[in-house]
Amino acid sequence: MLDTIPSAERLAALVGDSLWDIWRQLCAVIDEHYDMDRIWNAGGKAWMYEYKYRRGGKTLCALYAREACVGFLVILGKAERLQFEQEKASYTREVQRVYEETPTYHDGKWLLFTPTDTSLFADFVRLLRLKRKPNRT
Repeated sequence: MLDTIPSAERLAALVGDSLWDIWRQLCAVIDEHYDMDRIWNAGGKAWMYEYKYRRGGKTLCALYAREACVGFLVILGKAERLQFEQEKASYTREVQRVYEETPTYHDGKWLLFTPTDTSLFADFVRLLRLKRKPNRT
């Protein structure tokens, strides 16, 4: 966990106003469907901040921030990958591309997107539903 949670102003300055707006909209979409714990962490080598959505010890997804960049990560395990592959043709080409280019590890595929607009949000919600049914209506 971080010692201090970054302020909205700090995040906006880090990623830029347009990406800060994308970050907020993505959080709103996730919050609309899921009641989750939210945990701030250092972002490791590649990112400055990590913002995880977790519940019951399981991570739903994570958002990442670094200079002029926002990341959205969802990890698909074996059952989720099988379901995705059955429905793959109904996802956007970009989501299909990221899926196909992502290596499969022992714990799944770590799909990392760097959204610059909201065009993939509907697919992001579908990916989250593969992991966990929404607990908000």
